[in-house]
Amino acid sequence: MSSNRRDFLRNTLLGTGILATGFAGQVSALASNSGLSKSNRKHKQRFNMSGYAAPKLDKVRIGFVGLGQRGPGAVERMSYIEGVEIVGLCDQYEDRVEKMQQLLEKQGLPRAKSYFGSKDVWKQMCENPDIDLIYITTPWSWHTPMAVYAMEHGKHAASEVPAAKTIDECWQLVETSERTRKHCMMLENCCYDFFELLTLNMARQGFFGEIVHVEGAYIHNLRDLNFKKDGGYSEMWRLKENQHRNGNLYPTHGLGPICQVMGINRGDQMDYLTSMSSNDFQMTAMAKDLAAKDNFYNEFATDHYRGNMNTTNIRTVNGRTIMVQHDVTSQRPYSRIHLVSGTKGVASKWPLPARISTGHEWLNDEEMKKLELQYTPEIVTRIGEMAKKIGGHGGMDFMMDWRLIDCLRNGLPLDEDVYDAALWSAIAPLSEKSVANRSNSVDVPDFTSGAWKTNSPVELTLKGGGSTGIRKK
Repeated sequence: MSSNRRDFLRNTLLGTGILATGFAGQVSALASNSGLSKSNRKHKQRFNMSGYAAPKLDKVRIGFVGLGQRGPGAVERMSYIEGVEIVGLCDQYEDRVEKMQQLLEKQGLPRAKSYFGSKDVWKQMCENPDIDLIYITTPWSWHTPMAVYAMEHGKHAASEVPAAKTIDECWQLVETSERTRKHCMMLENCCYDFFELLTLNMARQGFFGEIVHVEGAYIHNLRDLNFKKDGGYSEMWRLKENQHRNGNLYPTHGLGPICQVMGINRGDQMDYLTSMSSNDFQMTAMAKDLAAKDNFYNEFATDHYRGNMNTTNIRTVNGRTIMVQHDVTSQRPYSRIHLVSGTKGVASKWPLPARISTGHEWLNDEEMKKLELQYTPEIVTRIGEMAKKIGGHGGMDFMMDWRLIDCLRNGLPLDEDVYDAALWSAIAPLSEKSVANRSNSVDVPDFTSGAWKTNSPVELTLKGGGSTGIRKK
């Protein structure tokens, strides 16, 4: 090695602090200098919300906020569930509220109290003492403020995904839920899809052995919907998210089910992640093409859109790995991947059909049917067919809502608690941080404050003596 090269390396190592700390301190010195090391947030758990069963509610009185894209479906689904009273309907726009009032009348239910006319009117609904649960289906930036305000006013909160956009917001949800002892559930419907529930039950019973690696994704071409100015997302809010942020912005659909399978927050915890995004090859081009025809799109004709494909890799404390992808622009068919790989077996859903293997070949149809008979959880056998009829992404939306009400009415812990809401949502801002720093690793905060080591796994326990819990008209 030449003296010039030796001097260059020595100066480089001195600059990073490696020579000063010695070989054992190399990694920590580099991490410290990169600015991507440990979260500075110090949190002592006030009360463990994992496994917490809130006092039973004979009737669950719900107020809905956000009646644009997702809200109407939620109101309709809840109108079928026994023990639910829809007492509040809130949206900035009066016509949306009135449309839902008409739906209630059609279902033979009384009109709810209406809240509309401003962007802050939802606070009045949260302050209503006759409401037990605030159900949030607004644009992402409202999720945490609304959930926190609801819990501060004595309500449980259920929020569409993601539950938070920043790490600070994730901590706000955790700290408020622990202090108020009010549930904060992120409405991750994909945890209640049929195959995801099957693989969760199989994993809980040891079919796959030790889970080594899992994969999930949100691959869904949303370009036309994101750029749709009439009938799309209100005030183009979702396009703006893609315009100003670069990372895995929507990780939870693929991530939630595989985290439950792996026991994340309940026996294992995420340690650190690395994230990489491609360039944008599609959104800028579409924005500029639209702007050439319609001045409305001029503000969107920029070169700052997120990369079309993001891949985020996560390593857990117990040495297992997770891969999550995000792509809302390509021509690929819809996929959440849902891959579970263990020491004894593998499951994979996308592409369809869903498959399971214990060796070099996928099981045949007859073998799959036997496994389904053995491992299909009770929630599916009890209300699965009804869920398919009522609808919502093939029935999983209804099973999610039904299960939330089942837990609140019977004093059961939620399948998705505030720590899941915070952790799964945190992957978005953490991935942005890694992408912005050449895919350097970023530590993942432990929102459970160490309680993951002893928290119990998700149990799909049902009560109600076999009742479907469907309201009789």
